[in-house]
Amino acid sequence: MCCLVALAGLVSPRLVLILWWLVDPARWSALFDNLIVPVLGFLFLPWTTLVYVFFAPTGFGGLAPIVVVIAVLIDAGTYGGGVFGNRRREQRA
Repeated sequence: MCCLVALAGLVSPRLVLILWWLVDPARWSALFDNLIVPVLGFLFLPWTTLVYVFFAPTGFGGLAPIVVVIAVLIDAGTYGGGVFGNRRREQRA
């Protein structure tokens, strides 16, 4: 069960990014001048990229900076959580 939740956490933001790009390419063209930044965001920081694309056209006022920081923490937790779990397994062996 835990593996399914982890897999959903890794795949779902990337799937949403692809679908959003297919549905609204004008928004992506307005935000990014080249393809490098969204591709790197897709690979390494998908939640942060998703939040950035959501908030960037209207500006980063109000709760937007807090949501961006939360997205960065979620992305960091995605990578760091595996390290933490593996550390406990290493100690048992």
